[in-house]
Amino acid sequence: QVQLVESGGGLVQPGGSLRLSCAVSGRTVEYYAVAWFRQAPGKEREGVSCISTDDSTQYADSVKGRFTVSRANAKDTVLLQMNNLEPEDTAVYYCAAAAGVCRNRPWEYDWWGQGTQVTVSS
Repeated sequence: QVQLVESGGGLVQPGGSLRLSCAVSGRTVEYYAVAWFRQAPGKEREGVSCISTDDSTQYADSVKGRFTVSRANAKDTVLLQMNNLEPEDTAVYYCAAAAGVCRNRPWEYDWWGQGTQVTVSS
């Protein structure tokens, strides 16, 4: 069993920055890929970024160059640094875990956090 808890969301002006954290606990945490998804009202959940067990990373085209995913604290925390935020980034952000490598679709992840709201507005 793997447990995930997100934190760090909030209200920020366009062009600002936020850092989301995903605290991961459970057995053999280091063997899980951890991804960030987001879901805006009326839209499908979409993948934002992922970090695999070998620390390789993936990003959606819409966030490349602005978001950075990394592991911290002996790999039991996954961070999402979000810079130059845009109103279109407004959504509930979720972290999710799957054994092995990064996957592309939400249903391929077995464990999910509760989500944290990110609002980008002036």
